Amino acid sequence: MHGLGNDYIYINTISEGEYDYSYLSTILSKRHFSIGADGIITIGKPTNSEKADFFMQIYNADGSKGEMCGNGIRCVGKYVYENGLTNKKSLKIETLAGIKNLDLNIKDNKVISVKVDMGVAMLHNGEAFELDKAKHDLQIENRTYEVIDVSMGNPHTVLFADEITDDLVLRVGPLIEKHEYYPNRTNVEFVKILKPGVLQMRVFERGSGETMACGTGACASAVAYFIKSGLNEVTIKLLGGELKISKDKDNQHIILDGLATKVYDGEIDLNDIIKK
Repeated sequence: MHGLGNDYIYINTISEGEYDYSYLSTILSKRHFSIGADGIITIGKPTNSEKADFFMQIYNADGSKGEMCGNGIRCVGKYVYENGLTNKKSLKIETLAGIKNLDLNIKDNKVISVKVDMGVAMLHNGEAFELDKAKHDLQIENRTYEVIDVSMGNPHTVLFADEITDDLVLRVGPLIEKHEYYPNRTNVEFVKILKPGVLQMRVFERGSGETMACGTGACASAVAYFIKSGLNEVTIKLLGGELKISKDKDNQHIILDGLATKVYDGEIDLNDIIKK
């Protein structure tokens, strides 16, 4: 499944056994040589069923774990509803970044799109978000870039640019991702303001490289833009399509609204892969 081209292999671990999914992600995510994806997302039982309906775990293409994925969580909602694991149209999904609330947009028993309450933006250290603390300069080679650090449960570094070039994304992106300022690495968003309320964005994701879209990254970019513009809603154009991001009625939580698309399903012999 994919959210705007941000594609993952989804595995139902409620019915499957336990495997080394970090290792499997490095094998199965290889494009041209395997299924090909930005990583694996497993769907399992929550640690506390009184608070959440399901638990999702993200494994990046390099095998590292991700705390949260805005595009992935929409597809999780689609999966559990369309596969009969729930009949709820409002869900609570447990992630490493906490429990997220989903509202499913259903037509003819199919989940078309999903609205996700992404919670409150924070600083990378977990403190309340403040622009003065989030904004700083990064020295990359012989140039200084002004960036804004935002956490949406996972770390993001937002860089506004007059033009978003391949050199900026594919060369500077990985240098920022692994910069010494970020000991746990960071996701990097390059953002251009097209007009009031409309942004263009490309993303270099931690552990996966450039992807077609990033839901948490779009939210992080929206947070930075809301402060710059004073607006409460924005449309973000990504390589894979558009996301709508807004603030809730209390202007605290960030709301993500976008499509969730199934590509195909199938079976693989995980034991055979592990033996290799």
